[in-house]
Amino acid sequence: MAIKLSPYFSSVGNMALALQNAGADALVLFNRFYQPDLDLARLEILTDLRLSESQEIRLPLLWLAVLSGRVKASLAASTGVSSANEIVKYLLVGADVVMTTSSLLRHGPGHITTLLEGLETWLNARDFKSLEQVRGIMSQRNLRDPGAFERANYIKILQGFRQN
Repeated sequence: MAIKLSPYFSSVGNMALALQNAGADALVLFNRFYQPDLDLARLEILTDLRLSESQEIRLPLLWLAVLSGRVKASLAASTGVSSANEIVKYLLVGADVVMTTSSLLRHGPGHITTLLEGLETWLNARDFKSLEQVRGIMSQRNLRDPGAFERANYIKILQGFRQN
C-alpha cells in the first residue's frame, strides 16, 4: 500500500510505511541528529551539547502533519518542546505522544508540571474535553487546504513576507 502524497513527500511517506510494514508500531519524529562542530583554532571536533529550541519544531511538525492518518504506527513528537505551545502544536498535527528533554534539562524535572498546566489551560480555554478532540485536527489530511504543508506553498509564503 503506497501513501498518496505529492512527489515531494513520497520518499518519507514510503519510508514510514516500510518501517511500519517491517513491524514498527511507533515512529519518533524527530530525534536530533548528531551535529558536531569544528574548533578552528585547535582543529578539533567539538562535542558540546546544544539543547533544542522551540524554532526547531517546524520540520517534525511538517512530517507529523503529513503522516498523521496515513500510517497506522503511533507517532511521537520530539525536538523543540520548550512550552505548552509546542505540545499543543504537535498534538494538533497528529502526535500521539510529545517528548521533551531539553526543557527539562534547562528548567528541571518540575517543569513538566508547568507544561501540563499550560496544556490544560489551552484545552480549557477552547472547551476541549480530551486530547482525542485535538489530536490531528490540523493534520494535512484534515485541512481544507492540504497544500499548505507542501513545497508549492513556499512561493505564497515568500510573497507574503514583510520585513519588520
